[in-house]
Amino acid sequence: MNVHHLELFYYVAKHGGVSAAARHMPYGIQQPAISAQILQLEDSLGVTLFHRRPFSLTKEGAELFEFAAPFFGGLDKLGEKLRGGADKRLRIGTPEIVQRDYLPKLLKRMRVLVPGFQFSLSPGTEEQLISLLRMQSVEIGLCTLTGKRPEGMQWRELVRLPMVLLVQEKSGITSAAEILGRDRIDLPLVTVPAEETLSRHFQAELLQRKIDWFPAVEVPGLELVSRYVLEGFGVGLAFHTPGIPLARGIRALPLKGFPDVKFGALWLGRLTPLGVMFVEEAAKLGKELAKPVPQ
Repeated sequence: MNVHHLELFYYVAKHGGVSAAARHMPYGIQQPAISAQILQLEDSLGVTLFHRRPFSLTKEGAELFEFAAPFFGGLDKLGEKLRGGADKRLRIGTPEIVQRDYLPKLLKRMRVLVPGFQFSLSPGTEEQLISLLRMQSVEIGLCTLTGKRPEGMQWRELVRLPMVLLVQEKSGITSAAEILGRDRIDLPLVTVPAEETLSRHFQAELLQRKIDWFPAVEVPGLELVSRYVLEGFGVGLAFHTPGIPLARGIRALPLKGFPDVKFGALWLGRLTPLGVMFVEEAAKLGKELAKPVPQ
């Protein structure tokens, strides 16, 4: 008997159907995959384990569930016992901007709420974090979301980040319109790499407005964007990050009419109690940081 098939059957029987099982699985798996593997289990046993509509276990299904339930139902408690108590460790995936400006505050709060809280960090872009989540290399991804929510994943928006242009204060430029309204923009644009969400969002909006302004300098992080602007190498593209002061000598220009970038938590399946607490605290912090861009 395939143990993985048995695990899937346990969740189907416990939650009363394939669709409910898919919502409660501790990792991401779609309904068709569950159904196909349950059929394989039934074929290998030569019996029907449950009636589909309405859902009910057959005699053989009830017997198999009675056998499997003590093992699969006790795994969480066994895990806690082997760890020496409740699970206090999270595997988190985040892009560079989150690790620098947002995550330290959040982790500090978690250590107050959960003494002994531990974590591991994996960096990555939105696409890389989605891949890490599907491989179960991380439990929660804190990232932007540019398109539709990935299939099978849960998403909670935490904060919306406005885009801004960074210029030297001595440049005399006081609004983004002074730049974007030019017939030909000859100022070098300093950005994070083109595949990053910030750059993609900005270029998509420029395309809608029929404005051509492409990166002249690509740097790996927002700190370097500010540094290059300060040194006079061009105009920088950045997020407005509440609570993070700009370097002296730099002015942030709000991009009026440009869409904010959605930032939130992404995960597969069902979160652990620790994961739920982490997302709730992240939402509280996001709400506190949601301040308007200074005009």
